[in-house]
Amino acid sequence: MTHQATAAESEIPGAHQGAAPAEGPGEIPGKPTSASRTTLSHIMTHNDTNLLGTVHGGVIIELVDDAAGAVAGRHSGGPAVTASMDEMVFLEPVRVGDLVHVKAQVNWTGRTSMEVGVRVLAERWNESAPATQVGSAYLVFAAVDADGKPRRVPPVLPETERDERRYQEAQIRRTHRLARRRAIMDLREKRAAEGLDD
Repeated sequence: MTHQATAAESEIPGAHQGAAPAEGPGEIPGKPTSASRTTLSHIMTHNDTNLLGTVHGGVIIELVDDAAGAVAGRHSGGPAVTASMDEMVFLEPVRVGDLVHVKAQVNWTGRTSMEVGVRVLAERWNESAPATQVGSAYLVFAAVDADGKPRRVPPVLPETERDERRYQEAQIRRTHRLARRRAIMDLREKRAAEGLDD
């Protein structure tokens, strides 16, 4: 499992705007979305259940983080740490005996960060019915060097209309994250200026 970044999303300033830029002096060559896309599959057992008898949400989150971390490491060509997890949504319960597939890809890249989109699907291990989507999540990873300092990542190059849509949606999520952070910091500064001690 990947580890949390010490300064969540410190990579955001200076991130690319719009589609991945053309390679220029000092730019790292871009990588297509398919270069790092991956699927992690796991059969759920009784060891994975919660008090209700379904698979514990934490087990699914760990699988999501593992798959996303593998994608981030592949795309960036080295270590990458989890900076944040957005919108972990559980759509359906997962049961013992389900074969869970966690599909992940890089949706967007900044200067030293990546958003990885994850879809979680489940099917009965012994049935031929199609897999059902049971969850989804978006994670931001920061690429780090051997000393834990941020390092540059290759721009992601969307290959399909779906990839392009995911890239644009990731930019919207980034804008909202930054706006939310600014609003919270402004509120804290205002309360501090008014002498309100939290």
